[in-house]
Order: sequence, then structure tokens, then C-alpha cells
Amino acid sequence: MRTALLIIDMQQGSFPPYAVRFDQQGVVGRINTLSDAVRGKGGIVIAIQHDGPAGDPHHPDAPGWPMLPEVSIAPTDLNVRKAACDAFLETELEKTLAERDVENLIVTGCASDYCVDATVKTALGKGFRVTVPSDAHTTADKAYMTAESIITHHNAVWADFIAPGGPAKVTSAAAILSDLRSG
Repeated sequence: MRTALLIIDMQQGSFPPYAVRFDQQGVVGRINTLSDAVRGKGGIVIAIQHDGPAGDPHHPDAPGWPMLPEVSIAPTDLNVRKAACDAFLETELEKTLAERDVENLIVTGCASDYCVDATVKTALGKGFRVTVPSDAHTTADKAYMTAESIITHHNAVWADFIAPGGPAKVTSAAAILSDLRSG
């Protein structure tokens, strides 16, 4: 069973100064460490980028479209572009995973309550074995809830989600690293 690490929307447009993301630098560091470990075990890393419409910070011609420079993307990593929260919806993601015999997904990125959530739920519904590092996805505070509470809530939902491939295994990035290194 091959593993793929998904890095969702860690694009410059997702991290403007006015929308501070929870534990941004910590999340980036954990994603980079997981990426190195997955590559080292023969897995694949897929950077998923949102293509927004004209005028959107995620439009491919906008300065916000590129990945954050701190996120470690290797020349061998793959890229999937999406136009909706769900990284599977009308994209090449499922085909890309099937062509590489991927059955295990580690899902990371931004935003916990939108793109990460939609992708985790779809992956579970499609029967993938999904692991979510509880500390390697992020979001911003909302008027109704803090980012930390949103992250905690989504971690709990994914860990209890009823689906053919679920629930997701939700654990720390350090525990996932330990599993990758021992497996």
C-alpha cells in the first residue's frame, strides 16, 4: 500500500497578514517534516493548489497563487489544481492516486474547516485510509469560533466519521513520523 501526503492550499493567498492562521510556522514545519519522511519511504507528495476566478488571490496569475516559499516542495512532487474546496471534485487527484497505487492518504494544509475538511470526507467516502495529523492543518479565527477550536472540532469529527474508509486516524505529526520511520 503506497502513501501520499496531500498539502492543500498552502498558498501565499491563503496567508495574508490580515488573516493570521493558527500556528502557521509550526504547521509548515510539521508538513515539511512529514513530506521528507513520506518521500523517504517511497511515498508521494502532492501539492494541491486552488485556482480562483479572476480577481481572487488564488487566481493562477495572482501573486497569491504560488505555494508559501517556506513549504518544501521537491521537483519530484506532484501538483493538482482545483477550483472547489474538495480536492477530488473535477480534478485529476483520484486518477493520479489510482495510477500510483495509493491507498493511504495523509492530509495536511489550509483551511481545516473548508478545503481540508471537504477533502478528508471525500477521501473517506471513496474508501481511502486517511490519516490526519491533528497539528498539521490550520485555519483562521472566525467571528463565531477561534481557529484552535475549529481545528479541535474537525479533528474530533474526522476521528468519528462513518464511511467505507473511515473513520480517519487523527493523531499528531510526531506519531505519524514514528509510524513512518518504524514501518
